[in-house]
Amino acid sequence: MTRILTRTDLLHVLDPRACIQALREGFSASAANAVPGQRVRTDLPFPGTATALLPGLLPGINAYTVKANAKFPAASPALRGVICLHSGTDGELLALLDSATITAWRTGLAAALATDVIAGPTGNMPRTVGVIGAGAQAELTLRGLRELRDWDDLVVHDADPQRAAAFADRHGGTAVSTPAQVAAEASIVVLATWSRRPLLHLEELRPGQHLTSLGADEPGKQELSPEVLASTRLIVDDVALVAAHGALANAGLPASTAAASLSEIIRGEAPARTHDAEITAYTPVGLPWQDLALTWLAYQQAEAQKIGATLDLLS
Repeated sequence: MTRILTRTDLLHVLDPRACIQALREGFSASAANAVPGQRVRTDLPFPGTATALLPGLLPGINAYTVKANAKFPAASPALRGVICLHSGTDGELLALLDSATITAWRTGLAAALATDVIAGPTGNMPRTVGVIGAGAQAELTLRGLRELRDWDDLVVHDADPQRAAAFADRHGGTAVSTPAQVAAEASIVVLATWSRRPLLHLEELRPGQHLTSLGADEPGKQELSPEVLASTRLIVDDVALVAAHGALANAGLPASTAAASLSEIIRGEAPARTHDAEITAYTPVGLPWQDLALTWLAYQQAEAQKIGATLDLLS
């Protein structure tokens, strides 16, 4: 039988703290994956793109995921799709899950984990978090970051001033009118947009800041200028994928621009920052094993609690 898990089902069984721990363990263990994950993306004769991530694998889990997403920026929601969870024993389709929910949670919570690990203590800098792009992805990142650290102030910018104001109201922050204002006030800046031009430039940054840029995960998308990427200590989730599909590819920069991967930092193989005044940036593309990490958690909880419908697709 295949368990069907909708967005409502997933929100019932997923727990942010447990998900962050699963992602932390996954970043530490992912180097042991015998089969590298692949990210396939193609344009469509429609106003959107098709993306597939496969196979999602992690040591110790006898299952794998295949994810198929449709990304249509003008639609609401902009991302829709499914994640298939297959048994590693015989390929049985164990579960079919809403990919928009899993993708938002694993991207946002992985970003929160990376932000906390790389940014480190704020030292003498203001304890202010900044958000550029007040959408669902920023919501999940802030929710995860709240599990990991405290801050005093929040500043928010969005291309839609009303959305920025509503986001700021929900989280006890202040809306500002430009990305540069966010950078001027925040020690940690999270960017989560669909932008196709740089939103922050090197002259707008300050020593010791940390930037997490989630938007440059497909060809043509940019949030940080090439000068920012080349001049900061750049951390990525996968060097080859970011150089092929992510921020480095879009800026025309080589893979050698990346200083380290998040896995290397979590495993203690590379420092997050080499000195207190160094500016750090994290620019992930998202990895297949992250889908498995949260999908497996959700599936186990759903099985135990009998959440979601079951269906025999071979009947």
